[in-house]
Amino acid sequence: MRRDHTAEAAAPATAPFLSRRGFLGAVGGGLAATTLAACGSGGSSTSGGSSELVFMNQSRGQAATLKALAKQYTQQSGVKIRIDDVGPTDFLTKLQSSSQSRDMPDMYSVVDGHSMAPYYKAGWAMDLTDQMKDGWGDTFRPATLKTTTFGADNPQHVKPGIYSAHWETPALGIFVNAAMYKAAGLDPDQAPASMSEFIDQLRKIKKSGKGPFWFATSLSNQVIQSYASNYMSDDELNATFVGKNSWKSEGWRKTLQLVVDLRDAGVIANGSLPSGTTDNPNVEKAFFNTQGVAAIFDGTSAVGVARATAPDFTDFRSFPLPKADDGTQTPRLVGGAAKGAAVNPRSKKAAEALKFLKWLTAAKQQQAWAKGVPLIPSARTVSDKDVPPQLAGIAAKISDIQLVPNQILEQVNTALQKGTQALVLKERTVDQVLGDLDAAQKSA
Repeated sequence: MRRDHTAEAAAPATAPFLSRRGFLGAVGGGLAATTLAACGSGGSSTSGGSSELVFMNQSRGQAATLKALAKQYTQQSGVKIRIDDVGPTDFLTKLQSSSQSRDMPDMYSVVDGHSMAPYYKAGWAMDLTDQMKDGWGDTFRPATLKTTTFGADNPQHVKPGIYSAHWETPALGIFVNAAMYKAAGLDPDQAPASMSEFIDQLRKIKKSGKGPFWFATSLSNQVIQSYASNYMSDDELNATFVGKNSWKSEGWRKTLQLVVDLRDAGVIANGSLPSGTTDNPNVEKAFFNTQGVAAIFDGTSAVGVARATAPDFTDFRSFPLPKADDGTQTPRLVGGAAKGAAVNPRSKKAAEALKFLKWLTAAKQQQAWAKGVPLIPSARTVSDKDVPPQLAGIAAKISDIQLVPNQILEQVNTALQKGTQALVLKERTVDQVLGDLDAAQKSA
């Protein structure tokens, strides 16, 4: 399954066997699944014994809106909701600890498919497939359901089904500082027609003395997958991810050449990609807070964090990753579903938690999400006027989402992130990185 995942501006720092992101990191099923399955067999969690529903929240950018909606729901239904604001840094660590101590919340935020798969396999998430068939599913954009469904051949080996519901349709693309663009004689409201035009723009930015372009190592797989859609169909991308097609194809070679072109043009800020558990937060701080870089690759969820951490900075724009000059396909965004939640079926309040989740994802509440966070809602009926102007460029192409059933495997994802950084630092060639990816695929 393809989980975007623009996971949150500050992605979670994880437990030893939990990596950062899948539209934004990946966790392997191995040790995590074994540990969680062992602690999750039989019995039920203890959170259901309290007098309130407990929602363990990962998002800092959406916390204020979530709390406001929870308060509204309590006023309407009489059901008290307690938001446990863990935040992105400690979320996966605390979720793992809660599962091991069998004290899971009634419901909890979901992040990327790899990170969530061990919890789904251990029985800590309600299968919502039948609920979606009763009309609830019809309220979502088709891409939201397709990208949150675990198919029969999913590499995480999760039982086929839908284990989460989402109020956000995310995508990853380019964000640009409008003032910096204007200072360099560029129009921030006119998206570049091609990658070569974008690189030329970044050269002008660099001449103005500003950092031109940056993206986190943990998002390099999303940059690569986005650009690869210029050369391969969704079926061809999927065939590579499941090991049917080789990474040593011309399409992937042209895709990785993008990193070399950006490097040789000298437009990657600081001449390297930030890495580590705070790599994307550092990129976002440089863009939203200190405004030391003119353009970044990031997910739409970052705008919510920007409003929470840098509310005075609103003069920025967005657009999809520019298309390849020699592309053979219509480029498509990586995205599908971001913020949402899962219901703990072992909770004594599972039925009530499900009602709350359905209420949170209803169109009226999604309008509140769109305006309060802000974000691009997953509901079909929410008007485009509710989408904030900073997201308009990406939102205009939100229907062009990749529908790739399977994710890049964890080992391959790790090799791709290392390979991208190695290309930037001139430590590996494109062909060497492709060989590394093929080797990682075969050993997975």
